Amino acid sequence: MRARLPLRELRLRPFSPGMLVHDGGRRLRFADPTRTPRQALRGVTDRLAGPRDLAALAALTGFDALAPAALVRRPRDASTRQALAAAGFSEGFVERFFRPFLSGVFLEEDLATSSRFFHLVWRSMARGTLCLPASGVGAVPELLASALPPGTVALQSPVTALTDEGVIDADGRTVPARAVVVATDAAAATRLQPGLTVPPHRTVTTYYHLASRSPLREPTLLTDTRRRFTNSVVLSEVHADYAPRGYAMIATSVLGDDSEGRERATRTALAECYGTDTSGWDLLTVRTIAGALPAMEPGLPLSRRTRVAAGRYVCGDHRATGSVQGALASGPAPPGKWPPTCAEPTGPCAGLTAPPRPSAGRRQAPRPGCRAGPGPALRGRCAGWRPAGRDCGGRRTSSPW
Repeated sequence: MRARLPLRELRLRPFSPGMLVHDGGRRLRFADPTRTPRQALRGVTDRLAGPRDLAALAALTGFDALAPAALVRRPRDASTRQALAAAGFSEGFVERFFRPFLSGVFLEEDLATSSRFFHLVWRSMARGTLCLPASGVGAVPELLASALPPGTVALQSPVTALTDEGVIDADGRTVPARAVVVATDAAAATRLQPGLTVPPHRTVTTYYHLASRSPLREPTLLTDTRRRFTNSVVLSEVHADYAPRGYAMIATSVLGDDSEGRERATRTALAECYGTDTSGWDLLTVRTIAGALPAMEPGLPLSRRTRVAAGRYVCGDHRATGSVQGALASGPAPPGKWPPTCAEPTGPCAGLTAPPRPSAGRRQAPRPGCRAGPGPALRGRCAGWRPAGRDCGGRRTSSPW
């Protein structure tokens, strides 16, 4: 995120560290023992976690946060449940804490997600802070678009097909392009690029309620050990502008689609978990996102090739990891950052391969399959380039961790 976005411009608003867990009529506070050890010890007296669980949690968090990312990814892949058991966590703690919490992260409640992906997610949580932009998540694409030249983005212009010359929009108009980047969800990507291999997807539904007063005076996640919802948060406690003046906005997510009676059942569960009367809450809107995340099953690669054909690229979290970081990391390298011997130039240099660039006084060898050298006597900014003898292939998306 830091490498791709000027985070300061998003005016990020943090959540409070840790989370609240509703368990059998009690609301227990979970705290990270590596950040707030005193609060974490309260989890022992509240019977949220035992000494063995806290020790295992400190070891897990310390390793994932401090070890190099390559070392975190190295162990044999398995399910998250298997990895938690191997790390020494009791079944009770997994059911009370990890299973409710991670169901909202992975959008599945069986802890069947890849353990390698779990460790990378846990690493990012340990090293960072959960937060939201002051203007909402929509500020992220708006910020990305603002860096483009005026007139670059065309809204309400769906693409129906890709061609060798470019794309065809919904009006049947051909838009010429030297290269096409398909940055869509998995379903749209497979429709536009037949034969693309994509993982199954997860669906999530979020209910947004308005209340006359806040049911919880802090910006923190609330989970339920009975898993009647994945998590709930009072968004107006994260930032007051998320709700009209004098109101509180509560966002609550559940796995799968909306169905008749589900919002009412969720509101009943929220009354118990927040310890307040929710009958007067107004349902502002319901948002169901099909394909919200790709299913990260054990054995699934953490990165895939971005370039799928000549002048054709596909990116998105389904090409990397199921996360915002994965979606950003999956994008093709920006101009000027292509590998020096496998550049894909445009304009007069199109179709040429860049010469190797010496580094620190040493000769830099070209990548396998790429031709480099003095080449033909080209002038101007193409000097030293030569026609590529073989396609250099596409870069693999880098891991976001």
